[in-house]
Amino acid sequence: MLKTNERTKTDQIIEEITDYVLNKDITSEEAFTTAKYVLLDTIGCGILALNYPECTKLLGPHVPGTIVPNGVKVPGTSNVLDPVKGAFDIGVLVRWLDFNDTWLAKEWGHPSDNLGGILAAADYVSRTRIANGKTPLLVKEVLDMMIKAHEIQGILALDNSLNRVGLDHVFFVKLASTAVVTKMLGGGREEINNALSNAWVDNASLRTYRHAPNTGSRKSWAAGDATSRAVFLAQMAVKGEMGYPSALTTPGWGFQEVMFNSETMTLQRPLDSYVMENVLFKVSFPAEFHAQTAAEAGVVLHPTVKDRLDEIKEITITTHESAIRIIDKTGPLHNPADRDHCLQYITAIALMKGNIVAEDYEDEVAKDPMIDALREKMIIKEDQQYTKDYLDPEKRSIANAVQVTFTDGTMTDNIEFEYPLGHRFRREEAFPQIIHKFKENIATQFADKQRDEIEKACLSMEELPKMNVNEFTDLFVK
Repeated sequence: MLKTNERTKTDQIIEEITDYVLNKDITSEEAFTTAKYVLLDTIGCGILALNYPECTKLLGPHVPGTIVPNGVKVPGTSNVLDPVKGAFDIGVLVRWLDFNDTWLAKEWGHPSDNLGGILAAADYVSRTRIANGKTPLLVKEVLDMMIKAHEIQGILALDNSLNRVGLDHVFFVKLASTAVVTKMLGGGREEINNALSNAWVDNASLRTYRHAPNTGSRKSWAAGDATSRAVFLAQMAVKGEMGYPSALTTPGWGFQEVMFNSETMTLQRPLDSYVMENVLFKVSFPAEFHAQTAAEAGVVLHPTVKDRLDEIKEITITTHESAIRIIDKTGPLHNPADRDHCLQYITAIALMKGNIVAEDYEDEVAKDPMIDALREKMIIKEDQQYTKDYLDPEKRSIANAVQVTFTDGTMTDNIEFEYPLGHRFRREEAFPQIIHKFKENIATQFADKQRDEIEKACLSMEELPKMNVNEFTDLFVK
């Protein structure tokens, strides 16, 4: 253990992230185009979440009636909040239904979770600037920070498996949000380094709330917690709060030794725009992403099996190792958070109904005895090629196959999907459906006139980046 009290230089990974946030110009048109769809999809999913009281009960000021000058507008609500609580509320909304973008690697997660901190900071900075006679931020700057936050979270996830040591992936949300929000609040190199070091000192929550026997609703607000903590740390750093240069590497006390089995945390590739270009959209189903292609296969099989559910002898799901480790569940499922992270439950609903919607995870639907009857007939097996292709940076597949065998010995075709609809390889097919999904989601909360105004402003992809951030958030105020 280190005994000298001499200060060491800042950890390399902190410096690399800071350099990227401060100095990297994003030039990829593909990344900016994708980011526009991510922004709309993320906001739309947050609007849809407002239909669920278990979500909305978490929203609003900690103290009712609190007035915040130049406060953050939370989409779909009338709340005006301080940036930290605003980031939490936006983060809760966009993650609640598990229905927007995803990143899969040795660690997985949802880079759009960073929008909680990014949009809250951008709205607050814009309104403060206007109050001081200055120019607000543009949506283009939000898109730029989204690309960078996606990149930081996603590249960290390529080689650094938090789940292997029992930590939750939202830690990478905290790191990414901290870096970009500190810059948005006016921080320079010293401030970003300091804020990032404090985020590493915070470390991560346990991911026990994502797994049996403790799966629960915290998984739906954990990202909001992470991105709001990032705003808090960024504000502290901009005020001059000190950092801890060797927060990762200090012998005995650093993150790597204490929390990461003494392994070195690395960035597999230079930070640019790779993650935004390759991010996965959840277009069709509100379900954990490792099950998306199983759901697609189940929907294809639905017409064949819907009238023969009682005759099913066996259902074989061929999948990849990460799906088995994360969402292969037998036995009782206790709540919606448990069900939407169960490969067998998701596949059963797809086979039975030919579709999956968020309501299918609620208690009323889950009472159907046929669901558990089908789950008990499911055999899960790994295809090693699926596992290999899942980790291949040129493929990034999320393959599943489903085949049903009946009691008379006949069987369906083995329906296989390597790439879900939201994959980069199916991007052009997905974009029109993402817009359709956005329209449907906002229709659940807004009357015709306001909905028309939202669509006119948001669906002009050339004009959207030129909007003032405060005008963008005002579109969604109720």
